[in-house]
Amino acid sequence: MKINTFGLLLVALLLNSVSVNAQKGIEDGSRFGHGEDSIRSVRNMARYHALLKENDFKKAYAPWKMAFTETPWAQTCLYTDGTRILRALITGSKSETEEKGFLKELMAVHDQRIHYLDSLNTLTDAPVSPGFILGMKAHDYLMFAPLPLDTGKAYRMVQKAIGMEKEKSTYYMLQDLMDLSLQQLKNDPDHIEQFIQDYLTASHHANMRIKTLAPDTKKRLLWETTKNYIDARFMESGQTTCKALQAVYGPKIERHQTDLAYLNQVLTTLEQLKCTGEEAYIAASEAVCRLTPTYGKAARCGYLYYKKGETEKSIAYFDKAIELAGSTTEQSTSCYWAARVLFNQKQWIRAKQYALKAIALNPNNGKPYILIAQMYASNPNWCKEATLNQCTYFAVIDKLQKAKSLDASVTDEANRLINTYTAHIPSEHDLAYLGLKKGNSVILGGWIDETIILR
Repeated sequence: MKINTFGLLLVALLLNSVSVNAQKGIEDGSRFGHGEDSIRSVRNMARYHALLKENDFKKAYAPWKMAFTETPWAQTCLYTDGTRILRALITGSKSETEEKGFLKELMAVHDQRIHYLDSLNTLTDAPVSPGFILGMKAHDYLMFAPLPLDTGKAYRMVQKAIGMEKEKSTYYMLQDLMDLSLQQLKNDPDHIEQFIQDYLTASHHANMRIKTLAPDTKKRLLWETTKNYIDARFMESGQTTCKALQAVYGPKIERHQTDLAYLNQVLTTLEQLKCTGEEAYIAASEAVCRLTPTYGKAARCGYLYYKKGETEKSIAYFDKAIELAGSTTEQSTSCYWAARVLFNQKQWIRAKQYALKAIALNPNNGKPYILIAQMYASNPNWCKEATLNQCTYFAVIDKLQKAKSLDASVTDEANRLINTYTAHIPSEHDLAYLGLKKGNSVILGGWIDETIILR
């Protein structure tokens, strides 16, 4: 066969590469070997490159195969070109036997590239990783293997590849993971927890890529499309609702009461999927708090039971948080939340006690003052005289003024409430009817137990 101008130039370049690589002492001292072997390998590469330029994959196969077999460490293009040739031959195969033969070769090319990867990466300005190649191998298997596919084999490959690449995973690796994991789920309902973890993994890596890319670019669009694909596969599973996730994790929490790693995984999963109101989340939180009690874990349980409306359980956990707190600020925060829980249940006296304790622990926190003001405004009646009950709003205003004088972060809320509650202060006429005027002090009785100055 005659070699065209391109082929002759390539021979010259490759011969020069032989000389350069021989000096590197890689493998046996030369990328191409010596003498006739070297010339034959270079010529085969030149032949198949010329044929590839013409997209004649069938004729390119033989010279490529000879160069690949004789000098597999010589050039990265032996692998990139080889996969291109074999993919084309698989697509054009006329028999299943031929197709399987070329697929087997394609898988072997990926494996051999991993074997020689350290050496091959020294020849390129764009080195690749074993995980990248393994992900490509899994993708080629999915694309070109005859039916029925061994989905378990492909799933394990892509899982391993993503585990190696993590946030560097290619878009098709993440898509393949979701396709294969969904198929596993269809074949085995017990795969559900792993399917959810696969979704979270793929979703996380896709989101991380999107964050690094500028808007309105082709790469950004590609990754946004990938994220949509991942979400669509998750939706297809039917496991997208919090009710469905409760059904998955609820029965298993009891069996894993001492398995801290599993419990934390459940918590992370439900948090990421925004299902923190489910019984499974509460049960896992309680179990974790028992195993490794901390301020944060106890406070979380207190808040969860507050949202659920179970007052005494909530207070018990906030008390535990106060006990475990590492600072007076944390103690004050838990006291404040306990006061809020009790306020919602109209347990005025207990609520006020916790609020006052929160103030004592952190005098510069304005929130407890606002909460006490709201308590007074919610239940201002401490006697039978309506005008005296209205005097409670002077105490309300006092607490709000105190809050914003100590804590600038609550100023807007305090001012809004002052504007609201000022309208409820008794008029001078009503006060005069009781023999009272500005400057007089009034003792507010009952659970309020405050002394105010009329103004």
